[in-house]
Amino acid sequence: MTTKQGLDLARWAVGEARKQGANEVGANARSSRNVDVEVRAGKVEKLQEAVESGLSLTLFIDHKYSSHSTNDLRRDSLERFIAEAVAMTRYLSADEFRALPDPKYYAGQEKRELKRVDPSFARTETPERIKRAKEIDAAGLAAGGEKVISVQAYYSDGYGFNVKVHSNGFEGQSDSTSFSAHAQATVNDGKGGRPEDYSDAFARHLKTLPDPAAIGKDAAQRALRKIGQHKVASGKFDLIVENRAASRVFSPLIGAMNGRSLQQKNSFLEGMLGKTIGSEKLTVREDPFIPEAPGSRLFDSDGIAARPRTVFEKGVLRTWYIDNYYGRKLGMEPTSGGPTNLLFEPGDKDLAALTKGLSKGIVVTDFIGGNSNGTTGDFSFGIMGLYVENGAVQHPINEMNISGNMKELWKQLAEFGSDPYPYGSWRIPSVHFKEVQFSGV
Repeated sequence: MTTKQGLDLARWAVGEARKQGANEVGANARSSRNVDVEVRAGKVEKLQEAVESGLSLTLFIDHKYSSHSTNDLRRDSLERFIAEAVAMTRYLSADEFRALPDPKYYAGQEKRELKRVDPSFARTETPERIKRAKEIDAAGLAAGGEKVISVQAYYSDGYGFNVKVHSNGFEGQSDSTSFSAHAQATVNDGKGGRPEDYSDAFARHLKTLPDPAAIGKDAAQRALRKIGQHKVASGKFDLIVENRAASRVFSPLIGAMNGRSLQQKNSFLEGMLGKTIGSEKLTVREDPFIPEAPGSRLFDSDGIAARPRTVFEKGVLRTWYIDNYYGRKLGMEPTSGGPTNLLFEPGDKDLAALTKGLSKGIVVTDFIGGNSNGTTGDFSFGIMGLYVENGAVQHPINEMNISGNMKELWKQLAEFGSDPYPYGSWRIPSVHFKEVQFSGV
């Protein structure tokens, strides 16, 4: 299915649902192609291509709401599918807040080229994909030498598009390519243990991915670095979270900012708009229009036009993430159901310099389980990383926990690093917190 065919299909489906009695209709026509390769010990263990097309409908009948999807795009089948969907919706309970967005929120959509599609995807052949995965695998094995037990190497890429049509005037389409590489390395610590670690990257354009060999080498080196890991005594330490893991401590803030959490009274940030929730080092902007960036978009899932915004300014909360439905329930203007590209105001030290500045602390390289309570902000996360004294790494650690409350943690923010994570929509740097509670021995 082409984008033109998708647009024609979505328009037809909206008209058909209206003919069947729906008051308002939203239709999404989508198509995607993805190729996945997995290599272990130089041999291809998985080679998979998936091609999918589908249609999704959201129906509103006297404020009764339902959503439906199908992969059978034959018109006679779709006519029955739509008729049955409309009939089923009539049996549901009404919800006065269910409706498509006011068309005024569609207005002002930017006319920009976001460069979400890499033309090289169409020219990529399977042997080239396999070659990249084998390079990841070989580099991991070579970097770890005799201590490496195994390396799993993955490479995948894909292209997809989505066409959205609403019965009250919205039409939009977006398409994108994706490229990802991943390595998982397991090593022998000589004492019966098998430390493992990973390295990965994601991008819209292939040129943005690191060299495949660098992925494999990094995974092996990270796994080797875990040999000799053990806990230290419980206590309060300075905490540095490496950039690739830092989203774990930031995501509870975003979760507490969405309309559903606010409406259901389970947000620890309720009533905090315009107030200080973190240290002055916390400044975050959202920019949905960065070319080639993973989170870039012109409109959200409701069709609401994307806008740049300030999320936090010197520790002050400046916005909520309110979608159309919860905006109606809360009596608030919708902004968007979730963030696009988040840009954190960086500091002037990379991870190595931040680490060197610790007198006693722990650098967290990854999290292992745990949870954060969206209502209270209380959290407890399992961590692994490196124990540091006087700026020097003493040994790796594992099976320790950090705990506290998000409202306090972000006030303990001392500085961000100068190393924003380049392979995601949240460009968060490594982050340094003062005096965090660790549980260990």
